[in-house]
Amino acid sequence: MVKETNGKEKIQRGRERMVKKTDRENKIERKTTRTRRIRENTAKKEVATSVSFKKSSLKIIPLGGILEIGKNITVFEYEDDIIIVDCGLAFPEDDMLGVDLVIPDMTYLEKNKDKIKGLVITHGHEDHIGAIPYLLKLINVPIYATKLTVGLIQNKLEEHKLLRKTKIKTIKQGQTVTLGKFKVEFIRSCHSIPDAVALAIYTPVGIVVHTGDFKIDYTPIDGERMDLGRLAEIGNKGVLALMSDSTNSERKGYTMSESSVGAVFDKLFVNCTKRIVIATFSSNVHRVQQIVNAAVENKRKIAVCGRSMINMINTAKELGYIQFPENIFIDIDMIKNYTDDQLVIITTGSQGEPMSALTRMASGDHRKVEITPNDLVIISATPIPGNEKLVSKVIDDLMQIGAEVVYSSLADVHVSGHACQEEQKLMLSLIRPKYFIPVHGEYRQLKSHAETAISVGVEKENVFMMTNGRILELNENSAKLGGTVPFGRILVDGLGVGDVGNIVLRDRQHLSQDGLIVIVLTMDSSSGEVIAGPDVISRGFVYVRESESLMDDIKKLVREEIRKCEENKIKDWTTIKSNLRDSLRDYVYQKTKRNPMILPIIMEV
Repeated sequence: MVKETNGKEKIQRGRERMVKKTDRENKIERKTTRTRRIRENTAKKEVATSVSFKKSSLKIIPLGGILEIGKNITVFEYEDDIIIVDCGLAFPEDDMLGVDLVIPDMTYLEKNKDKIKGLVITHGHEDHIGAIPYLLKLINVPIYATKLTVGLIQNKLEEHKLLRKTKIKTIKQGQTVTLGKFKVEFIRSCHSIPDAVALAIYTPVGIVVHTGDFKIDYTPIDGERMDLGRLAEIGNKGVLALMSDSTNSERKGYTMSESSVGAVFDKLFVNCTKRIVIATFSSNVHRVQQIVNAAVENKRKIAVCGRSMINMINTAKELGYIQFPENIFIDIDMIKNYTDDQLVIITTGSQGEPMSALTRMASGDHRKVEITPNDLVIISATPIPGNEKLVSKVIDDLMQIGAEVVYSSLADVHVSGHACQEEQKLMLSLIRPKYFIPVHGEYRQLKSHAETAISVGVEKENVFMMTNGRILELNENSAKLGGTVPFGRILVDGLGVGDVGNIVLRDRQHLSQDGLIVIVLTMDSSSGEVIAGPDVISRGFVYVRESESLMDDIKKLVREEIRKCEENKIKDWTTIKSNLRDSLRDYVYQKTKRNPMILPIIMEV
């Protein structure tokens, strides 16, 4: 009995062990299955997150201002939100005959107008605000800018009759605005115009800092120093990308303070018995303030000449950006009531522009001001590249009249508003960006700025030399250049926007260089017989009276060509015109070695 009992107990314990083992194995299997599912779900989430992240990269698209001076405009796009930074123009080059302005191609913005949350402006220079009216005619977009910049934009919109339709928000330096998925902080900066700002653009993938045009001036005229402390704080947070002004990137050292010009003015004004005429950029309010200070100190009245200068000073006075005693400014018509040593005339024309006030004074064409040997003319600017000959001619004309002329080669009557290399290094060191994008300059300037960035620690592969229209895609861990969007330049000629293209410019250049010959014929529409003519009209080619024999020969050639067409039974007027044009071109070139534009006109009866 005892043995049977022991046997049954052993069997029972064996069964219990097997059950426990099975339970343990089941638990392990369930745990393994649960772990595998967690890992699979995590992997799916990571894949989904990765795919979503790739779709949501930040796109930076410059539409102007790269590989050129002027026409600054940059698009920031994240998913379905777009903000635009600046919207400027450029002035026509020498070969753009008859063109008034050059603005960026805004096709991409027009196609994506429903995504645009706002236009953010860094400062009030024409190369940053000049194209705003042309953008607003395509897209109704709210504008965010500082006080003086708003005042200048409003003047521009008033001229285009767009002011009432446009929402403009005045932003204080240090303020942050939310535009869709973007937040934009306006940071106090220094430039050659008050109220300039740098921008910290907060995006879902990181912070992008856009310097706008800047210099680091420790003694600015208005006491508003660049907020280097805030820039350093943003740099400590970690900046994804820096876009920085490259205008003076080839110049070593530092840009002189604007206040240094005031000391030079003081020396020129003291004990001067001549009338003083000063030409400077109309937008340089701080320069005007220093002229006012020198005039007040030396008891002189100030007259203003030039439409853009008058508009700028009036706007600055209304908004409180120029400080002056009452009755210091007089109308230009009142200058005859004062002696030369009681007057200062502030004028436009520092770049030798053909229609500017100073150029007309130098040529004796100005209706209000006549330059005399008792004038001291100060050109408080340096020539923009390409304007050197124009400025030199104005200086020569003034000196031939007998006036004393002081310009930047003779005295420090001008300082730049853009940072040199050491200031650019300071900006890079404060921001410490992961990626660097030089902007606002031609290729050599962008290249020099890129080399400066590498010298202060930015990795070479993280520096992007952009071109207009090219897309740069950024996220937290990568950056790559993508495709392109429509870009280019739109030419403004009078009221026409974009209707002057390369073909029209080519024709204008052809006409300006070689002249025009017009052949006028009257023909019977049914028989093709010449009823009247040919008459030959020449413009810019030869003077008809002095070249009568050449004109007679051209007429004979035209008659001969018409006779050949009749013999070959050619009645298609397009073919006749083409034959006339080809024959005349060869003949005229053979006789004169010139290639004028030839325009046959056939009138039917």
